[in-house]
Amino acid sequence: MKIIVAGASGFLGRPLSTALAANGHDVVALTRDAGATRLPDRVRPVRWAPDGTAGPWAAEIDGASAIVNLAGESIAAKRWSAGQKRRIVESRVNATHSLVEAVRAAKAPPPVFVSGSAVGYYGPHNDELVTEETPAGSDFLAGVCVQWEAEAQRASSPRTRVVCMRTGLVLEKDGGALPQMLTPFKLGAGGPLGSGRQYWPWIHRQDWIDLVRWAIHTPDLSGAVNATAPRPVTNADFARALGRAMRRPAFMPAPGFALRLMLGELADALLLSGQRAVPRRAERGGFTFTYPRVDDALQAIFG
Repeated sequence: MKIIVAGASGFLGRPLSTALAANGHDVVALTRDAGATRLPDRVRPVRWAPDGTAGPWAAEIDGASAIVNLAGESIAAKRWSAGQKRRIVESRVNATHSLVEAVRAAKAPPPVFVSGSAVGYYGPHNDELVTEETPAGSDFLAGVCVQWEAEAQRASSPRTRVVCMRTGLVLEKDGGALPQMLTPFKLGAGGPLGSGRQYWPWIHRQDWIDLVRWAIHTPDLSGAVNATAPRPVTNADFARALGRAMRRPAFMPAPGFALRLMLGELADALLLSGQRAVPRRAERGGFTFTYPRVDDALQAIFG
């Protein structure tokens, strides 16, 4: 299969591209700078401009077997100024629009378009169980996801199914949010964030990769899929599990007001609230998680 990956150099895109290439697929990475981007072996870079238009790179889309769209500005890289919020939205919508235009113009469009999204789609939900049927929230992240998914759905047709992966907190020690949590634990001062009662819908990165591959190869799957482990935990439980995996104490809470002072609005959206999201569609579709429990996931990462 020829699989196009936009965002192939990132924390998720790189290992996904590596896994797809190892499976024998022809993997094409759409990148802004094909010469400078470090990509896995056997992944072919193609330069593109994710500006909302379809350029010469769109020829790669015609006849491809699948597209995986992970392009977009990092949600947590910077404090959320008005300008940063605009970049977060526009980077996702414009990149997706470019891909959709290429799909719609292709004589032989890809049978499947897997597009990124996030559990932030639902907004904060306290301890209420959240499935793919739960309506969208009303905060900034929910609005980003709604626009992102709506743009991706424009690629849907009788010849192309669209799957939106609503991803939770992806765990691995070489990137994502986990490395940023480790310093307090290494110093013996780790613990819950804020009240610790907020749910964190997490997933081990290997399960996320396997879930994307499953979505590509499951022809009757379309629409939203929660890319989260089947057993979400509260932040306090996550902190205790991380402490066990690192053999460090986990009793020192980080006050919510301090996190808000450091991070602003981002703190409430990403750290101090959450969703008890479960992967109902994946489980009903027969997907099997390698790491359904957070202790197993963290032990595999640090063990």
